[in-house]
Amino acid sequence: MPAFNAEKTLQMTLADIPRGSTDKVILVDDASHDRTAEVGRELGLKVIVHETNLGYGGNQKTCYRTALEEGADIVVMLHPDYQYNPKLVPYLAGLIREDICDIMLANRIRTRREALAGGMPLYKYMFNRMLTFIENLFLGLNLGEYHTGYRAFSRKALETIPWENNSNDFVFDQEILIQAAYFGLRVGEIPVPAKYFADASSINFSRSFKYGISTLLTLAKFVMQRTGTARFSLFRKK
Repeated sequence: MPAFNAEKTLQMTLADIPRGSTDKVILVDDASHDRTAEVGRELGLKVIVHETNLGYGGNQKTCYRTALEEGADIVVMLHPDYQYNPKLVPYLAGLIREDICDIMLANRIRTRREALAGGMPLYKYMFNRMLTFIENLFLGLNLGEYHTGYRAFSRKALETIPWENNSNDFVFDQEILIQAAYFGLRVGEIPVPAKYFADASSINFSRSFKYGISTLLTLAKFVMQRTGTARFSLFRKK
C-alpha cells in the first residue's frame, strides 16, 4: 500500500481485503502529515516511513523493493484511500498465480456512464480515453485503461522491468506498463467500479496535464528504443 495521508481510510480498506488472500500487507508512508503510519502499526501491518516525501513513483519503488526482499511471488498494489474495491485482490492475484498473466490491472472504465457516475471528473475521463487509445496504438496492446492505480505483478515481472530507473512522479505508472509492453510481458485486466470522494486521493488538472505530457514523452522513448534511434535506461535489462 503506497500511502500518503490515509489515516481516515486505511482501516476500512484493510477490512475489505478478503481474509486469506494475502500473506503480508506492507504500508509505505510517504511522509504523511497525519497518523497514517501509527494507524498502520496499530493494525499490525509492516510499516515503512519515508522521512521526506519521495512522490508516488518513489513510494512504489519502496513497496516493490520491500515486497521482493520479503520473498513475494505476487505483489498487489492497493491504494489505502478506499478508492478501489479491496475485494478484487484475490482475483487480480489469481490470474497471475494460474500463469495466465504477468501483470493485472483493475479497469475503471467499464462504461462511460459508470465511470462518471462514480465521480470521475469529465476532464480526467477524456484524458484517460485519449491516452489509452494512443498507448494501445503504439504499444500493440488492447487494454481498456492504462491509468488505474490498482495493479498486481508477478515476481517475474518485477524482476524483468527496470522500474528502479523510472520517475518518482505519477508517470511511474505509465512507464512500468510501457516497459512491460517492451519486454513482452502479458498484461490483463478485470473491471472495478470507479469511486471518487473527499478522502480519496486525486491529482488536480495541472498535475494531470503534466502526467499526460510525460506519458506521451515516454511513448516517444519507446518508439525510439524500438526503432534503434536512441537508447534509454527505462528499457535497459536488469
